[in-house]
Amino acid sequence: MNVSIRLATAVDVEEVVRVIRAVYEEYSFTWDPAGYHADLYDLQAHYLDRGHAFWVAQQEEGALIGTGALKFFDTLPGAPGTSRVIDDAVRLGGCDCALARLYVHPLARRQGVGSMLVGTVLEEARRRGRRHLEIWSDKRFLNAHRLYGKFGAVPVSERICYDPDESPECGLLIRL
Repeated sequence: MNVSIRLATAVDVEEVVRVIRAVYEEYSFTWDPAGYHADLYDLQAHYLDRGHAFWVAQQEEGALIGTGALKFFDTLPGAPGTSRVIDDAVRLGGCDCALARLYVHPLARRQGVGSMLVGTVLEEARRRGRRHLEIWSDKRFLNAHRLYGKFGAVPVSERICYDPDESPECGLLIRL
């Protein structure tokens, strides 16, 4: 399969939603377009206009099959590898960026798409001089955790997500 990674644009919204929603349906998670998933319906305002990055993995024939975002922020208080509550959410201390919205369509898995997306995210974080990246991932996504581990991610914390299902999440740290 020929796949390219490119920055998303506002016209990708429908396909981004399709990819991520397929994963939510696979796991019987609740889809919340007005709340937890509102960012996906306006990539421009939630990512691009704020200086973050959002990529899509696209097959040669045009279909999107994966997504991944990188959020930038001031260094969180605390030592890397520790967790603390910041603005009512458990976060990883010392982090100055986060991998977010990494999803690969169920029919496109095990072909290197996730690795391509993670590699792209980490390359951009390093290019921008970031030092520590946090990842919050549903505890059921064991294959994703193994993938992150190949890139140096270490599990350091847990939390309950603010999504409609109150999903238990694992917090992983990558030292860049």
